[in-house]
Amino acid sequence: MLKKILPVTTALLMTGGMAYADYSLTVLHTNDFHARFEPISKYDSGCSAEDNTEGKCFGGSARLVEAVKAARSRTNNSILVDGGDQFQGTLFYTYYKGKVAAEMMNKLGYDAMTVGNHEFDDGPEVLRGFMDAVGFPVLMSNADVSAEPALAGKLAKSTVIERGGEKLGLIGLTPEDTDELASPGDNVTFSDPVAAVQGEVDQLTAQGVNKIIVLSHSGYAVDQKVAAETTGVDIIVGGHSNTLLSNSNERAVGPYPTMVGETAIVQAYAYGKFLGELNVTFDDAGAIKSAIGEPLVMDASVTEDAATKARIAELAVPLQEIRDKVVASSSTAIMGERDMCRVQECEMGNLIADAMLARVKSQGVQIAIQNSGGIRASIDAGDVTMGEVLTVLPFQNTLSTFEVTGQTMIDALENGVSQVEEVKGRFPQVAGMKFVWNPSIAPGEGRIVEVLVEGADGYSPIDPAATYSVVSNNYVRGGGDGYKMFRSAANAYDFGPDLADVVAEYLAEKSGTYAQYKDGRLAKK
Repeated sequence: MLKKILPVTTALLMTGGMAYADYSLTVLHTNDFHARFEPISKYDSGCSAEDNTEGKCFGGSARLVEAVKAARSRTNNSILVDGGDQFQGTLFYTYYKGKVAAEMMNKLGYDAMTVGNHEFDDGPEVLRGFMDAVGFPVLMSNADVSAEPALAGKLAKSTVIERGGEKLGLIGLTPEDTDELASPGDNVTFSDPVAAVQGEVDQLTAQGVNKIIVLSHSGYAVDQKVAAETTGVDIIVGGHSNTLLSNSNERAVGPYPTMVGETAIVQAYAYGKFLGELNVTFDDAGAIKSAIGEPLVMDASVTEDAATKARIAELAVPLQEIRDKVVASSSTAIMGERDMCRVQECEMGNLIADAMLARVKSQGVQIAIQNSGGIRASIDAGDVTMGEVLTVLPFQNTLSTFEVTGQTMIDALENGVSQVEEVKGRFPQVAGMKFVWNPSIAPGEGRIVEVLVEGADGYSPIDPAATYSVVSNNYVRGGGDGYKMFRSAANAYDFGPDLADVVAEYLAEKSGTYAQYKDGRLAKK
């Protein structure tokens, strides 16, 4: 049940003849930063120094430093927290792993963060190195790490901090399907978020903590479920779904905050484009009396901290030669925005799938399938640099070829459209194939209503009993994003060229003439 918080009507509560003042707290928050230490364009990809000077860029660590400083000056009590996925997304992560994220988060003075699924991209060891380097707690409640030597005894479920003389309970939450989304290893098991959060809330309240904040990298839908099915949670700072909540931005998915019962849910899109600022007033019993705020856009009106900007430039030096290499030219922008590619055919998805199939078609490969979660940005028109391609495809995935039956391919597509309502990254982009799906049918119950495979004489219906040769990336072939049906594929080879190199070389062959397009290969009934 959605509920509006009533405005503050009194500044004091009288109990036993004593007066207690309301407690005010400003929650500053980020999520899904994905190594965007430098400013980004409106497409969430790289933004040139010239464009930044002209005021066309957003975000970057140098702007966040100034924005956080200004926000802290507006309040007596504040915390700065993160909803996960600091890792992965640019050459900074490819080259430095979590070291730059740790340095910048320490500089910004974060109070806590939750583990995002991408914090596991390079295994528990890299996450542990990051945790050892930061000066704040990293939290995850819904997982058992006791069998993982790198994390056992180190990764806490919750913590208590003090601000303005009051105790604040902070709880971490990560996607329950992180084992499908990243590489946590066999020693970490994930569990139901509702039960995990309630268990930590009960422990914190038993300690006398009555102001509880969940840092959740589980998505807007899960956050609403957690709020509805738990008691004692005051605020949920979200992430994972890259959701913009706002009371003024026309692209907002919901209000800021979104109230579910007595719980205020916030999220601030991604990539450092916004700094969330929620101002909350609690009564003496720890109940929210008012919760108001708005994500602050990190545009050119926010100045950049000179020292931070200089440090980022210094860290970028080893990356520059790779980044600046022009590999192709495109006659149009190539759109790869998350909210498009995860629900329908998109231009970047077509480019990537086409490039994959073109690379191995001479080997008899018939079908290409790419998870949309692996598509991380768009590309501007004009010269295309390797840095831009790597921003789109930052995960260092390799081409994988394998053989499956037509029925397995249908099952894979069924998985791909099973979570479209949640805008999940498993949504498939394809080449050499067309399919039609029906969103009115329940997930897993036959949403895929038609599949056609391209042959010498055009497209024909897929044969469930026939064997097809497929190309994807090694993450999908290994069962990532729910594609577990590919794990037992025949004649699998997972060590092909880097997907980013494949796309760059494909664009180079069409340099100057490539234009984005859609051709109806994915359709809804």
